[in-house]
Amino acid sequence: MARLLEPGTVLRDRYQILACVGQGGMGAVYRATDLRLDGRICAVKEIHPEPDLSDDARGQAQRQFYREASTLARLDHPNLPKVSDYFTEAEREYLVMDFVAGRDLSQILDEAQRAGRMLDERQVLSWAEQLCDALSYFHSQDPPVLHRDIKPANIKVTPGGLIKLVDFGLVKLLVTDDARTVTVLQGRGTAAYTPLEQYGGDTGHTDVRSDIYALGATLYHLLAGIPPADAKCRFLDPEVNASPRDLNPHISPATERAILAAIAMHPNDRPPTVDAFREMLHDTTFSDAFSGIVPPGREWRAAVMENRGLLVLSGGLLLLAFLFTLLL
Repeated sequence: MARLLEPGTVLRDRYQILACVGQGGMGAVYRATDLRLDGRICAVKEIHPEPDLSDDARGQAQRQFYREASTLARLDHPNLPKVSDYFTEAEREYLVMDFVAGRDLSQILDEAQRAGRMLDERQVLSWAEQLCDALSYFHSQDPPVLHRDIKPANIKVTPGGLIKLVDFGLVKLLVTDDARTVTVLQGRGTAAYTPLEQYGGDTGHTDVRSDIYALGATLYHLLAGIPPADAKCRFLDPEVNASPRDLNPHISPATERAILAAIAMHPNDRPPTVDAFREMLHDTTFSDAFSGIVPPGREWRAAVMENRGLLVLSGGLLLLAFLFTLLL
């Protein structure tokens, strides 16, 4: 693990490190003060170089960093923190962006579970609406931009209630060629929210449907209370994943249907775009038509067991009626 920057360290004669707020295998995120803009607090993301890279590979990685960082700096959306600067210092790359105050969705979910309750579906869907806005904006860029690490811990709710997709650490630009490129911003995401095609790294097989999978897995976690089984386990055992309504019967059938479509194993079985996924979340036809007559799976099984005698009797009477009709 690379050594963290000490509080008080000044980068680029401008950004004074206050504290480390997050650390991972690829780097760390710091809260810092901007010495040129009095009172401005920013987030500084430090990307560590891969060990044992050749000089050529390191140069390629740095060029890729500047390419992707310059793309991020051009993005401007209310659900994304604004990237204001990027630079290299002491062989490490840095992104400077708005510091987002507030709790992330992982913390909010943990707090609800400690209180013995599930998150309200309407609240989760309002967050999903904002996330769809951010991802639709990402994917509409030229070339499209993928986030590749959507998960509750990377989504913050500001004190004003605005959703912010905060971690740009795994952004990837979609390119049309099949050449393998080295990049310091890419990664494979977090297992529970990562589609199978993303496990191959930078092989060109990921597209916008990979972000849709991660978004669906995030909503599954927020509403069901546990993350879905990771894609490798699901590949080996297709039945390992519980349906969301088995875990939380208060989830509407329409929401469950959209989530299950989003986390389909094969990309072709998922909604093709974020906007298509958003439409599925808003489609109440299925919910209105069936929610009153089709109970959640667990309740359905319990009802069958409790009334199995009546069901057998009814089946026998139907069979007798059918035979009597044939004899007439």
